[in-house]
Amino acid sequence: MKLNLLSRGLLSAALLAAGPVAAQLPTSGSGAAYDARTLFNPSFIEQLATPTRTAGGQPGAAYWQNAADYKINARLDEKAARVTATVDITYTNNSPDNLPFVWLQVDQNLFRNDSRGAAATPVAGGRFGNSARAFRGGDSLQAVTISLHGKKQQANYRVTDTRLQIILPEALKPNGDQLGIRISYAFNIPEYGADRLGRLKTTNGEIFEVAQWYPRMAVYDDVEGWNTLPYMSAEFYLEYGNFDYTVDVPANYLVGGSGELVNPAEVLTATQQRRLAQAAGSDQTVPVRSAAEVTQASSRPTGKNGRLTWHFRCLRARDVAWAASAAFIWDAAKMNLPSGRKALAMSLYPTESAQDTAWNRSTEYVKKSIEYNSKQWYEYSYPVATNVAGVVGGMEYPGIVFCGAKARKANLWAVTDHEFGHNWFPMIVGSNERKYPWMDEGFNTFINILSSQNFNNGEYKSINDTTRLVAGLVRSILDPTTDPPYTVPDVTQARNLGFAAYSKMGYGLFLLREEVLGPERFDYAFRTYIKRWAFKHPQPKDFFRTMNEASGEDLTWFWREWVYNNWALDQAVSTVTYVNQDPAQGALITLENRGPAAMPVTADVTEASGKTTRVHLPVEIWQRGGTWTFRYNSTTPLVRVRLNATKLLPDANPGNNLWQAQVLK
Repeated sequence: MKLNLLSRGLLSAALLAAGPVAAQLPTSGSGAAYDARTLFNPSFIEQLATPTRTAGGQPGAAYWQNAADYKINARLDEKAARVTATVDITYTNNSPDNLPFVWLQVDQNLFRNDSRGAAATPVAGGRFGNSARAFRGGDSLQAVTISLHGKKQQANYRVTDTRLQIILPEALKPNGDQLGIRISYAFNIPEYGADRLGRLKTTNGEIFEVAQWYPRMAVYDDVEGWNTLPYMSAEFYLEYGNFDYTVDVPANYLVGGSGELVNPAEVLTATQQRRLAQAAGSDQTVPVRSAAEVTQASSRPTGKNGRLTWHFRCLRARDVAWAASAAFIWDAAKMNLPSGRKALAMSLYPTESAQDTAWNRSTEYVKKSIEYNSKQWYEYSYPVATNVAGVVGGMEYPGIVFCGAKARKANLWAVTDHEFGHNWFPMIVGSNERKYPWMDEGFNTFINILSSQNFNNGEYKSINDTTRLVAGLVRSILDPTTDPPYTVPDVTQARNLGFAAYSKMGYGLFLLREEVLGPERFDYAFRTYIKRWAFKHPQPKDFFRTMNEASGEDLTWFWREWVYNNWALDQAVSTVTYVNQDPAQGALITLENRGPAAMPVTADVTEASGKTTRVHLPVEIWQRGGTWTFRYNSTTPLVRVRLNATKLLPDANPGNNLWQAQVLK
């Protein structure tokens, strides 16, 4: 999901948003200081092996995960802006536990005026965005029935805000027992639904972006049992399964949805089918319906009674979403995946967005983003990737994302790349976004740095300019009111969410790659994490331990200072002396670590001869304390020692990074 403040450049805007800080890092000797025993405490992050999770951070031999398969039939009433639907859920209990009840999420209840989310929305406004307009939202449940052990009956259920609990007549048995749930329901589509769904009026019709549109099974896992945090606009934690769904819309509408369109011959013209087939073999964007054709009745089949039903199937997914409008331009291109498999990149957008500096390049952005991340990390898992322009500034779902219709140039690249990056975190790696947003937003922000550097020979690499990023990062770390990443999003201050969930972890992983492990070891460890936990549910310690194990480094110190705390870094050059007072015999350079955080040292040492040598010292130099002296094999006097030579470290006091020899007059 994209915060509005991220639209001007994901990392830089989030970091710079912190503004001026009230607190400064205490100076050397003031007592704020570095404590090696605290930072390098060997038992800070322990992971005891269980049958389901190993000490090294991978799924155990007895790992299990429940599953939820969905069959949904929905109808859009475009005049009333209302969806009416029936969902059939097959829930499989793979756990070793008897389940006397089950929990579902009914997220549309956020948009009731009496919801917890409405009550917790600040007076100044928030993502909820509808209570002030007296919007009549929420799920209207017409019928809830269950099928268990061969018996069908009315469900004994209760709804509490955004959660629905079904009390079962007998327990769902362990190790593969199944429960069938059928729910008939309806809801009104909000105009602006927490920046996740909504409606946008355009010249040629309204755009409907529809998400959180069916009751979804809550996760029952081996760590917490039922995960029942209420939906208050923070994100999601969902089970995997297969989806088969239909959407009944006016015949002049185009629909984009998660997964693959099953019935193209029923809902597309012959020309559109031919163009779509052409796009499937083309690396260049192919128009499926052009801007000129949007207002032409011949660009759509007539349908029965003026309506058509679009049928989609999405496999091994945790969610699905869709968008529909008569206003859509549609274009597409082929995506080339590492295995040799092909997929389709597609874009749906109104004529107002159809400029060469804007959405005319959307499909190019989708294609290049997904191709890069598939090669770099793990292959994209869906047959189609669709970018939709609408009222939603940026939101991700499996195989489809919603981005702002007004986005242009670098902003459109950034939001497209970010939202499709979420197909790795959390669509493939299914972490708990409700509690640990840094495991999806932060990880995704990191991979965006690399994909932006790669795109079109660095066309938009400036959006992640490290100088600005580091400056903003330092300001946020020094502010004592800033929440660290390891904070539940519902209690993270709104102004801190960009830092805590996105930018700090995103840049932190970049630092691990560039300054601690190096690209080769980092990339192997990160890929190992993705491979281990693809389509599973990792916890934070699973990530920490996997990175430690696969990289061969004990990074516990880093997780402690970077994820659990906002500890400041302050490296300084203290003194320079010479062995036996003779520069030809070598120099002794003394460094200090004056803040509570530590990092490896990169120093550029320049001699009077003009020779400059870059010295790398590992973080272990700080294990015994905050002062370290190393010998440099000089042949002439030193004129300069500069720390943080790469300028990548968020050093809170760069003024003490430089030592220069005094010039005698």
